[in-house]
Amino acid sequence: MTLLLTILGIALFAVGLLFSIAWHELGHLSTAKLFGIRVPQYMVGFGPTLWSRRKGETEYGIKAIPMGGYIRMIGMFPPGEDGRIEARSTSPWRGMIEDARTAAYEELQPGDEKRLFYTRKPWKRVIVMFAGPFMNLILAVAIFLGISMTFGFATQTTEVAGVQKCVIEQSEDRDKCAESDPVSPARLAGLRTGDRIVAFNGKPVDDWAALSDRIRDTIGPATLTVERDGEKKVLHADLIQNTVAAKDSDGEVIPEKFVPAGYLGFAAKTEILPLSFVDSVDRMGGMLENGVESIIALPAKIPDLWDAAFGDGERKDDSPVGVVGAARISGEVMNLDVPTQNIVASFLMLLAGFNLSLFLFNMLPLLPLDGGHIAGALWESVRRKVARLFRRPDPGPFDVAKLMPVAYVVAGVFICFTLLVLVADIVNPVKIS
Repeated sequence: MTLLLTILGIALFAVGLLFSIAWHELGHLSTAKLFGIRVPQYMVGFGPTLWSRRKGETEYGIKAIPMGGYIRMIGMFPPGEDGRIEARSTSPWRGMIEDARTAAYEELQPGDEKRLFYTRKPWKRVIVMFAGPFMNLILAVAIFLGISMTFGFATQTTEVAGVQKCVIEQSEDRDKCAESDPVSPARLAGLRTGDRIVAFNGKPVDDWAALSDRIRDTIGPATLTVERDGEKKVLHADLIQNTVAAKDSDGEVIPEKFVPAGYLGFAAKTEILPLSFVDSVDRMGGMLENGVESIIALPAKIPDLWDAAFGDGERKDDSPVGVVGAARISGEVMNLDVPTQNIVASFLMLLAGFNLSLFLFNMLPLLPLDGGHIAGALWESVRRKVARLFRRPDPGPFDVAKLMPVAYVVAGVFICFTLLVLVADIVNPVKIS
């Protein structure tokens, strides 16, 4: 049964991956056709073609390797300085440029002169190239908001899940009380499991973040208003100073960092609660910010990833994960001993995270990524506006093809990084447990 569920999870992730890629390319395709650019091919995947069908002027198909996709637009690069599409050079770097330029004009047909990509205004080219990643962002936001506002996330509440027997500094690696440890203020005050704290020092509280902050800011006598068996009771506690985990500006615990603060001594109950639209958007913003930080931190994680793949290093929870690793996680999700709705929510959140990563990764201003083409179109727009401002001749289209040698280097780096992640995902995978 475990093997069957794992295979099912991997298969579902593969379907979600293919849909995400097709959705991405649909953004490019629809905007390209909107602006009159001829698109001969719309393909999901790479390698040998498994299935294809021509509709109108475009061939739609699925290829064997589901590691990406593409649409082929006529005239991605302008002609060379001599106006020729094809030329030959003994320089290997120049050869790359000319090969890229020639490929951009394959299947050129009569009447295509006015349907070339590079002839479109820069703002239109920006829209075409941005539309793909934007579709992934739309999908990620839609899934996230749907899960957040209907199913919800694990959230700490003001209900008491357990009362600490004694006071132990959270920096200490122990959970058993010693004879010298004082009794916790919560226990002395008579707080019980199941109590819901509705007010602190007479001021109402309805969420854990506010209650936690008030407790941390208080040392000395305090009153707790709790709901117990349908009745409200007022308890009196004498909070003391203790060493507790530090929190950042978002209220998240900072690992291995501790600060002195007021201490009551109880564990808050965690429940899965839906969030409001405003809270969901705020949480989505935090997810996007974390994604940007993760992209920036990728180079610094390569040494640990290498040790995890080829040495005896530990695979960290925040280690980069590739398609294979994400598929394995999807298989693990299907085997979780939790209600079905939790499994569905976890799987959809995995798919949302994957689409958010596709958006952020493709927005990097590097060829051959979409962000590289966007940067080229923006630079062309700037050049032309500066020329008009100073009454100089129009510099013409920016020749992105000249950057193809750099694009090959970037692609080579990405391929090496992808292979490193692939090896790590196979020999030392990230596990949700």
